[in-house]
Amino acid sequence: MRVYSDAAKEHFTNPRNVGTLSEPDGKGSDANPSCGDRTTITLRVSSGRVSEIAFRTFGCTAAIASASQVTELALGRPVDGAWALEPADVLNALGGLPPDKEACALMAVGALRAALLDARVRT
Repeated sequence: MRVYSDAAKEHFTNPRNVGTLSEPDGKGSDANPSCGDRTTITLRVSSGRVSEIAFRTFGCTAAIASASQVTELALGRPVDGAWALEPADVLNALGGLPPDKEACALMAVGALRAALLDARVRT
């Protein structure tokens, strides 16, 4: 049986920043080929900070919770600060995930970095 923290359950049942931004500054995706989960993040950058962010995830409880949490961590941060986020930051903010689900935090960070890179290339 998998045990999820209260924070992870909260992000799964009430995910933040769900959706897709129209005409984003950056869009990026990452996937876990072993299970088929996929996260896509769209974002806007204003004055060097992540000013708006949204995600779509096709996946499990941990994938949705991780994507929701990474959007909260990135929102309002300077671009370099958002880029510096690590899977451990997501895991710590969620109060951990079951060991076999920790790759979901990696996928969320990968989608964020892909969106930030896309925004950098477009400007």
